[in-house]
Amino acid sequence: MSYLNRMYGASRPAQPAANSNKNPNRVAGGLRGQGSDHYTLLGEDGTEREIPSRKYVQALEEKLRLQDVRISVLEKKLRSVTQDQQAITVNQRNLSNSINRRFDT
Repeated sequence: MSYLNRMYGASRPAQPAANSNKNPNRVAGGLRGQGSDHYTLLGEDGTEREIPSRKYVQALEEKLRLQDVRISVLEKKLRSVTQDQQAITVNQRNLSNSINRRFDT
């Protein structure tokens, strides 16, 4: 059956495009290294303007998005540690008060 499929040009079903796992730092750095991070346009008045390429901007946006995710995770961890620290402080205070009451009587 597969021989017939190859013989008559039947192709495999199209697979969905995989999510790119490229490191945005390398993508952005590679674009800069190749000099394709911007376009230079010459205006009618003779001035040159540099406009960032779409791919470069997308790489920077992806980099920012990942940084935002990392920051939010770190903020959640910091809140958790702060709450744990406050709970430990309260428990230590209560324990020391209860020990002092026992020895005071």
